Amino acid sequence: MTDLKLLALDSDDLAVISAHMQDAVFKVGDIAYLPRTRQFTLVANRFVWEQAERKRRSFERRRTILTFKRVEAVRSTGIDRTRADDVHSLLAVRFRQEGEGPGGVLELVLAGGGTIALEVECIEGQLADTGAAWETTRMPGHPG
Repeated sequence: MTDLKLLALDSDDLAVISAHMQDAVFKVGDIAYLPRTRQFTLVANRFVWEQAERKRRSFERRRTILTFKRVEAVRSTGIDRTRADDVHSLLAVRFRQEGEGPGGVLELVLAGGGTIALEVECIEGQLADTGAAWETTRMPGHPG
């Protein structure tokens, strides 16, 4: 399979990125926010949902970079930023518009109740696979 590259400029595009990033895992140390360039980056190992079939015995993960531009501020809950090796799982990426303009808050919702909130001027995101896939025998599951 070829590397996935997606661009998000509105809520519909963001929903596609969210679906591809569901159950991606990352370390706290793989999060970066550069206030000067107003860019937020998350490097993660995403589960390749587009190839997953429940009957299979093996699945894939890929190294992926998720980037958002025009970020004005970043807040987080449920994450200890001093523990760079802590691993978190991303459940969804959502957007909450504030006011009449294109600005709002992008929420990266994490398993266990954590959230990374990005105050953005508008939605401008990109997902890009950066390397070869590797095999995993575990398919993420969600109880209930």
